Amino acid sequence: MKLVCDIYKSPREDEMYLYVKKADGLSQVPEALLEKFGKPGHVMTLILQPGKKLARVEAERVIEQLEEKGYYLQMPPLKDAEMSEIQLKNTKMQL
Repeated sequence: MKLVCDIYKSPREDEMYLYVKKADGLSQVPEALLEKFGKPGHVMTLILQPGKKLARVEAERVIEQLEEKGYYLQMPPLKDAEMSEIQLKNTKMQL
């Protein structure tokens, strides 16, 4: 099964993406989610099919959510506490 989807990026949260069926656009996304997401910026159109490699999620999972809910929300990766400390130290060193 192939599914054409559009991917949108959130202007409010780095690395947060919203996948929707191209045919439906954003019509299936709850208004409350869109308010928190911010004005969606179109990133790309993609043909999804089982087995397709995606960066952080199995294509099958995205397809399943698009069929069930009409959208898939990809959240930013959790920040590693140790890496956050290192980044903070590096930021202080640059002052």
